[in-house]
Amino acid sequence: MTTASLTMPQGLPPLPLQSSQHSHISALMSSLQTMSATSQSACSSCDGLSRRSRHLDSLTSPASETSALLALASSNLQSTSGALKDARDKFDTVADCEPAVERLFWGAREACKEVALHAERQGRGGVLPTSMKRLVDGSSNKSGGDGTMSLLKPRQNNHESDTTSPLTEQELYAGADAMEIVRDAHGYFAKRVEWKSTKDTMADLERVHFIGVDAMGLLVTGHLTGAGAAVRRKVDAPPAPDTNKKSQAQRRSSTRVTAAERSEETASKTRERLQEALQNRDLMKSVGEYEEYLPLSTRVVRELRAIFECLGGMYSDGTSLLLSAPSVPSYIPPPEPSLPPGGKVLRTEKVGSGHYTQSTMQLLKTGFPQLDSYGEARRSVAYASVDGYCRQLRTARKKLMPPEGSAGSAIALAQIVDSAARDAVRCIEHTMVVVSGEKSVYRCVVSPTSSNHHHDESGPQYQRALAGCYSFVVSAAVDRLLDLIEYTFLREAGCSINLGSVGDGASPGISEMDIRAAGSAAAAGLRIVDGVRMLGPSLSRLCDLASIGSGESTIASALCISLHRSTVKNCSKTLENLARSIQLDPLEGTRHVPTDARVAKVSSDVVHAIRVISPFASAYKSVSKRRNLLWDEGMGDDAGEIDIFVRFLIKQLIVSLQGKAQNYKNEENPDNHVKTHLFMMNNMYYLLDSLGPDGYEHINDESGENYRIKAPWFQSKMNKIFEGEKAKYLASWEVLNNHLTRVDERELAYKEKKDILSLESGRLIKSRFSGFIEDFERVYLVHRTFTVIDPKLRETLQNDIRNVFMARYKAFFDRYASIKFSKKNMENYLKYPPNKLDSLIGQLFASK
Repeated sequence: MTTASLTMPQGLPPLPLQSSQHSHISALMSSLQTMSATSQSACSSCDGLSRRSRHLDSLTSPASETSALLALASSNLQSTSGALKDARDKFDTVADCEPAVERLFWGAREACKEVALHAERQGRGGVLPTSMKRLVDGSSNKSGGDGTMSLLKPRQNNHESDTTSPLTEQELYAGADAMEIVRDAHGYFAKRVEWKSTKDTMADLERVHFIGVDAMGLLVTGHLTGAGAAVRRKVDAPPAPDTNKKSQAQRRSSTRVTAAERSEETASKTRERLQEALQNRDLMKSVGEYEEYLPLSTRVVRELRAIFECLGGMYSDGTSLLLSAPSVPSYIPPPEPSLPPGGKVLRTEKVGSGHYTQSTMQLLKTGFPQLDSYGEARRSVAYASVDGYCRQLRTARKKLMPPEGSAGSAIALAQIVDSAARDAVRCIEHTMVVVSGEKSVYRCVVSPTSSNHHHDESGPQYQRALAGCYSFVVSAAVDRLLDLIEYTFLREAGCSINLGSVGDGASPGISEMDIRAAGSAAAAGLRIVDGVRMLGPSLSRLCDLASIGSGESTIASALCISLHRSTVKNCSKTLENLARSIQLDPLEGTRHVPTDARVAKVSSDVVHAIRVISPFASAYKSVSKRRNLLWDEGMGDDAGEIDIFVRFLIKQLIVSLQGKAQNYKNEENPDNHVKTHLFMMNNMYYLLDSLGPDGYEHINDESGENYRIKAPWFQSKMNKIFEGEKAKYLASWEVLNNHLTRVDERELAYKEKKDILSLESGRLIKSRFSGFIEDFERVYLVHRTFTVIDPKLRETLQNDIRNVFMARYKAFFDRYASIKFSKKNMENYLKYPPNKLDSLIGQLFASK
């Protein structure tokens, strides 16, 4: 309400109420004016304060900036002080860590030297790793000409008293911790290369670290070499008695075969044992006379794992460890030794030298010293385990070998060949156990630490190095086995004898290997193939590290392939030698062509050869599927069975027998040509009786190797030849029937007494009797020198000869013996009555 609105109209007297309101308004207006004046004064004061505040701010800003700079400077001084302290600690790393590393070095050196000297005293110094040999001969401070790095020694041995005390586990851990500190210090200085003292400090750190790496390598070598083989002989516990027949049968099938039984085990029993083990998936429990076990103590395992943990994660450029990991190069060389181009391992060493290829004798270079030390140590142990077992079997076999020229030496030598094949299969089993033991050592020591570094920058390279070092270890065992098997083929089985190719047109001559020896060699080769066929895939899986899964072929896997390939190749050579030996069997000489037309030695030798190779039908199939054989050109699924090879051997035998039979025609006596027919009859009947399905010959052979040819071609072929030769042989007796003709009654004239024929009539009968006697004595004189060993065939031939002329002779004799056709010499013409003639025939072909 304004003042104008509150004023009263002029000329009217003010009312009492209006004057009161007016006073209030006036007071209010006065108050408003006072407030306005106060506000103006406050605003002026505020403006003054603002001016003063701005002036004060202009005065305090430089001081604040200076204070901030001073705080920053203080922080920088603290950081610099910390960096200098840290740098001082890093510079003192060598002095702080070198004593622990030195103690580790000297302790590891003495421990490794003690193991080497112990091996030397036991005569096992030849299989020591190179680094341990250098310790024994005192050349550890020299650089070898083989490219190996010499062991670095500390600058000064200040702990000479400590070298005589054994290294403790705590000292090893202290050395490992010192190595970690050295590695961290090296990485610290690698980032500060601009410092003047960085170069010298890094050189000292690398020197200390290399000494520690050498010390750990020596300790790994000493521990793993001194542990010995990862196999031990099985304990042959006798089975507990049991009255339950079923449980006894089950126990016999699962009982371990003792070493004595294994040394006399037949091929069929070995096959049954391995097949049963493969079916039950307990192969490793059934093979070998040894079993795998871990030869490392708990402390040694802890120490080895500590070493692999310490060095396992370090980066490598493919040749050596690098303290500071650079960027991953585009190409990292594979571990050495590596597979040759093409991935095929060929023989480079002499057969029987103990090695197959030089690759397994080279130094292992993975770029990781701890893996190199592991590989070198366990390679020597694995090789010594297989080599010692092979030598043990060979020594035992030599004791059974008869002296040269002794009676029965041929049979004994055949047994030696079979024993050599059996020992070769035993060595395959032992190698499997050795490789399985080495895999256990790897899994216990190396494998637990490999997963910790799988995702590191050097993970793929480290995984490849792991595969390479394990392959290097087990390849030494497979390499020794491969040399042994080839030695068995070349030395025992005669694969080194070159008999030429079957069917190459060469004229028969004197063979350097007789048929029986060739048959034993072929059986031995098939027995080895049988073992490789059944055990080879399992051995190959043991040599492979499925957990790594690198996908790359290793020397061990390539050697397993070479083992199968070499065995099949050499076995095919023994089969070819067997066929060739039959073809080259001499056609002349009484040793090969009997004078009495009995069964030839070649026939019995071929029957023996067929019998000894017949149990290995599956092994033969393995060979024929992979080799192009002269008698079986099919390969793979088109390859034939062993019956094809047997048929080829029978064919070669028949050709040889026919060639030998022709020698009888060259004899002076023209009647001796009948030997040809009897000789072929004897041999055909022997083959039918020995190999035919209806043969009655019984062989007491628990292995069931009494082989019978059930194919119809065999019986048909043998019977055809036999019947043809028999007809030709009996034709030589037909000449007697020419004299047994009847005299015409009209030509018989008697003298006056009616009981004696006239001279002319008597001559007709005399000529017939005399002609018969002359021809019979001539034929009998020849045939009585012949021999038929088989009593059944002898009796059959005697009856067949009787059937040729005896009936006619008996009738002729009965008719004219009662007539007196000779006055004085009647008994001379009748000296062979039928019963006497029958008795003489019964004496033919008797064994002399």
